[in-house]
Amino acid sequence: MKIALIGAGGKMGVRLSQNLKGSRFNVAHVEVSDAGRDRLKAEVGVDCVDVDAALEDARAVILAVPDTAIRAVAKGIIDKLAPGTMLIALDAAAPFAGHFPERKDVTYFVTHPCHPPIFNDETQLPAKRDYFGGIAAKQAIVNALMQGPEEDYAIGEEIAKTIFQPILRSHRVSVEQMALLEPGLSETVCATLLVVMKEAMDEVIRQGVDPVAARDFLLGHMNILGAVVMEEVDGVFSDACNKAITNGKKRLMRDDWIGVFKPDEIRESIRQIT
Repeated sequence: MKIALIGAGGKMGVRLSQNLKGSRFNVAHVEVSDAGRDRLKAEVGVDCVDVDAALEDARAVILAVPDTAIRAVAKGIIDKLAPGTMLIALDAAAPFAGHFPERKDVTYFVTHPCHPPIFNDETQLPAKRDYFGGIAAKQAIVNALMQGPEEDYAIGEEIAKTIFQPILRSHRVSVEQMALLEPGLSETVCATLLVVMKEAMDEVIRQGVDPVAARDFLLGHMNILGAVVMEEVDGVFSDACNKAITNGKKRLMRDDWIGVFKPDEIRESIRQIT
């Protein structure tokens, strides 16, 4: 089965190329920049072809390009795709925003990695240090069949499991649900609160706490507190901790913060991204 990988020489494209190498898929790599082509050759050992040659007889096309480029790239190739071809996006933002062209006889599939979880059973150092995933640590993935025949889901999932391997679990969601997960849950909420925690650590350091002590204290508490909150262990917080949470939430969070998951706010967040 032939796959065209567009953006093969970019950071994500090289990651995908590494995992597709040696698979059952015949991959045609497309990269417009000389630097990207050189990177792909040096790190993966493969050469690029022009886009028309890549798309010829391709059963699937992976868009490993930035969200801001999805609309232009998809528009530029859509008329060259044979009926039944699968167009794969690696993030829900652009498809959710309507940046895929109107073409009823083409399958649209969206997949995204969950990244290796904090709580895991990895024992080998390369896996323990693989924070992004797709190299040595197992990770879950989420997939959505946006349009196309139901039987195409299995094909898209197989490709997703290959490019993001090794796989812990594979979840089927809708594009709308994937948008709730990212940017909603992962970036608007999680990344923001993590940045705030780093800023809080910097503040206690500014007030005189040793930097190494502050970092050890924060990361250690993130570990045990996270294990309790996410029910990784059977534990409860102390009464003092629960009171601090109640007081802290009033001080740190707006009463209407959960509104970031409203459809209009998700759409606006994605509009700004794409």
